[in-house]
Amino acid sequence: MKITTLDWALIIAFFIIFLIIGVVVSKKAGKDTKEFFLSGRNMPWWLLGVSMVATTFAADTPGLVTELVRVNGVSGNWVWWAMLLTGMLTVFFYAKLWRRSGINTDLEFYELRYSGKSASFLRGFRAIYLGVIFNIITMAGVCLAGAKIANILLGISQEEALLYSSIIVVLYSSLGGLKGVLITDMIQFVIAMVGSVWATIYIINIPEIGGLQNLLTHENVVGKLNILPDFSNTEMLITLFIIPFAVQWWSTWYPGAEPGGGGYIAQRMLAAKDEKNATWATLFFNFAHYAVRPWPWILVGLASLILFPTLDSIATAFPNLNEEMQGHDVAYAAMMTYLPAGLIGIVLTSLIAAFMSTISTQLNWGSSYIVNDFYGRFIKQDATEKQKVFVGRLSTVILMICAALFSFYIKSAKDVFDLLLQIGAGTGLLFILRWFWKRINPYSEIAAMAISFIIAIFFFINKKLATPMFELDGHWQLILGVLITTVGWIIVTLLTKPSETETINSFESLVFGDESKFKNINFKILAFLMGVIGTYSFLFATGYFIYGKTTVAIILSCVTTACALGLIKIWKKIV
Repeated sequence: MKITTLDWALIIAFFIIFLIIGVVVSKKAGKDTKEFFLSGRNMPWWLLGVSMVATTFAADTPGLVTELVRVNGVSGNWVWWAMLLTGMLTVFFYAKLWRRSGINTDLEFYELRYSGKSASFLRGFRAIYLGVIFNIITMAGVCLAGAKIANILLGISQEEALLYSSIIVVLYSSLGGLKGVLITDMIQFVIAMVGSVWATIYIINIPEIGGLQNLLTHENVVGKLNILPDFSNTEMLITLFIIPFAVQWWSTWYPGAEPGGGGYIAQRMLAAKDEKNATWATLFFNFAHYAVRPWPWILVGLASLILFPTLDSIATAFPNLNEEMQGHDVAYAAMMTYLPAGLIGIVLTSLIAAFMSTISTQLNWGSSYIVNDFYGRFIKQDATEKQKVFVGRLSTVILMICAALFSFYIKSAKDVFDLLLQIGAGTGLLFILRWFWKRINPYSEIAAMAISFIIAIFFFINKKLATPMFELDGHWQLILGVLITTVGWIIVTLLTKPSETETINSFESLVFGDESKFKNINFKILAFLMGVIGTYSFLFATGYFIYGKTTVAIILSCVTTACALGLIKIWKKIV
C-alpha cells in the first residue's frame, strides 16, 4: 500500500483544523477552571452525547472488536455489550443527580457525601489513583493501538508515531480545555464514522472477499456469525454471557461504563445546561455506542478471517511488525491496507481522529482531577484561577508522556481491557448504592479500592511470571475478584460508622430536594428496561438485516420503535 500526496494532505489538513480550534477557544478556556474543565456548564445534550461516543471510539476500539470477533465470533462482543445495563442505569437513575449536585468533578462527591478527614483523604487519593495511574493505563492502551496502526499503514515506528501524535493532541487539549475537546470530538466523530463505514463497504466488495454474500458463507466466517453465544458450549456461555450479565455489569468499574456514572461521563453530565440535557446526553451516548457503531468493525473483523486467518498469516504479510506488537487486534489495521488512495487518507484521518478524541478527553479529565481534587484542594488552596489552569496544562503534558512510555510495556487492547476490568472488579455495587445507603462511608470505598487493586496486581504479576504459581482463567479471576472485594467492603461498611447525619442530610437535600429518593421508581425501572430492550433490538435488527434475515429484523425494529414510543410517553415521570 502506498500513501499518496492526497492522503497526506487530508491528514495534515485535519491536524491544522484541530490546532486552529484549540487556539481559537484558548482565551476563553483559560479564563478559569469552570471554563477549562466544564465549558461554563452550558453545553447542549447533542454535543455532550456525541463527545461521549467519540471518546469511547478510541484507536484501540476497532482492534478490540476485531480481536473479539476473530477469537470468539460476533458473540464475543457480549463482554462489552453487557455494559449497556450499566449505562442505562446511569441514564435513568443518576444523570439528573450528578447535574443537580453542582460539583466540578465527580471526586468532589466524596466531601459532599462523606464527612471527616477520611473523606478528604479519599478524594485526594482517588485523584491520583484515577486521574494519574488508571488514566495512564487507559491511555497507554490507546497509544499502543495507535502505534500498531501507524506501523502497519505508515511504516513508522512506535516512537515516531507517539511523538508526532502526542505533540498535536497535547497542544490543542492544553489550549482549548473541555470546549476545544467537545468541538473537535464532534468533527472527529463524523470523520471516524464516515471512514469506518466507507472502508467496510469497500473491503467487503474487494475481489478477495467477493461481496457480502460470499463473506457470510465463507468457511472461515460461517461459524462466527451467531449474535448469541452457543448455549450448548458451557464454557463460552459462562464466559461471554452469564458472567457479563449476572456479575460484570453491576460489579465492575470500567472507564466510560462506571456503575452510577463517573469519570469523563460524569464530567460531561456536569457540563450540561441542565438535568434534562444531562439525561438526554447519556441516553444518546448509550444508544449510539452500543447499537449504532459496532457493525462496521464486526464486518471487517469477519473479513479479516478470510485474508488473514491466523496470526502467522499476519506476521508473514507484515514482517517489519515487531513481535511484541503482533496479535489479533492488528488485523483491523491490516485490512485497511487494501484501501485505495484517497480512501486510505480518510480512514487514516478517522483513526487518528479516534485516537486524538480519546486521548484529549482522558487528558482533560485526568488534569481536572489533579487540579481540582489534589492541587487546589491540598497543595495550594489559595491558588488563583490562572495558576490552576497552568497546572492543568502542565499536567496534560506530563500525563501524555507517561502514557506514551507505558505503552511499550503492554501487548494488546484486550490486555488493557482485562486489566482495567480486574482492577475495578467488586467496586461497582458500592458506586450504585452510595447515593442511597447511608451506612456507606469513606472506609467502604478505600477498602473496595485497595482490595480490588491488590487482587488485580497479584493476578497480573502471576500471569507475567515465567512459571506462574497457578493457572486460572480470566473469567474466574474476575469472579473471585468481585466476590472477595464485595464481601470485603460490605464487612468494612458494617464495622465502621456512617458519615455524620448532618453531612448526609445536606447531601440528600441537595441531590434529591424535597422529593423521596424513590420517587417514580416504578417508571424509572420501566424506562431502564425499555432503554435496554430497545437498544439491543436495534443492534440485533441491524445485524439480521445484514445477514439477510429480514423478517426477524423487522420484528426487532418494531420492538425498538415500541420502546422509543414508551419512553416518550413516560419521559416527564423520569426526568
